[in-house]
Amino acid sequence: MIPINLSGKVALVSGVGDNLSFAWFISKTLQAAGAKIVLSVHPRYMGIVEGLLRSTQDDDVEARKMPDGSEFAPTKLFPCDASYDTMDDVPPEVKNDRRYAKFPEYSVKGTVDAVAAEFGGIDILIHSIAFSREVTKPLIDTSRKAYHEAMGISAYSLISMVRAAAPHMANRPGGASVVGLTYVAGERVVPHYGGGMGTCKAALQMDAKQLAWFVGDKNIRVNLISAGPYASRAARAINKDFDKLVTHAAEHSPLRRPIEPDEVANATLYLCSPLASAVTGQILYVDCGYNIMGT
Repeated sequence: MIPINLSGKVALVSGVGDNLSFAWFISKTLQAAGAKIVLSVHPRYMGIVEGLLRSTQDDDVEARKMPDGSEFAPTKLFPCDASYDTMDDVPPEVKNDRRYAKFPEYSVKGTVDAVAAEFGGIDILIHSIAFSREVTKPLIDTSRKAYHEAMGISAYSLISMVRAAAPHMANRPGGASVVGLTYVAGERVVPHYGGGMGTCKAALQMDAKQLAWFVGDKNIRVNLISAGPYASRAARAINKDFDKLVTHAAEHSPLRRPIEPDEVANATLYLCSPLASAVTGQILYVDCGYNIMGT
């Protein structure tokens, strides 16, 4: 048996908005391996995530349960809106919004710097951020404004986060790892995945490969996981018939079943571990083989 031990590692996980997301399961798995978990949460979701972490409802308690019987407990939550590289980029109407006004800092750079200052550096960075306000519209009906916004949040944010984190991840003991999440719509046409999101994933995939080069000399690895269809709350918001897509993928995948979020989390653990010390610039498909099929 080759154990994976991330004790002493600091993992900054972005994109947790509920307890069904990939980011939630990834966080739990990294904690189970010994990593110290720090969450960056969109300001509008801070109250929701804090509530899930202290809720006594049976479903929420169960969602926090770890394989060894302990409880998922992030060390700290930081507000972060990946739309803004620095607080100078935040427009007045956002700064004055009551959901934002209570936080003095929520930019990418400010958040990353604060995490590094408090915890002495960053070993693992998880990018699980995607948004398009017109995701329910087909690409051909997507507005220019929504397309640009989606690209900035869903793709450019990886560049912004890696740029901010690289000085704090450089030459960490055993190296550092960045892992992002993508989807097969970045390579093939998935008609329901609208609002420009397919194009965002394509950009994310190319950006991750380029970033692997730009930070590789600092012993930082950058990889993506392309997860199969999974009926999270966000996915169901995209398409009310999303369960049909999950069923189709299960029926047409070589393994003849849908993926489980724990499987994405386990693959992420591998990419963050010493077992993947020479793996960078790659897309790891965790989709029961669906990506190799023609239908």
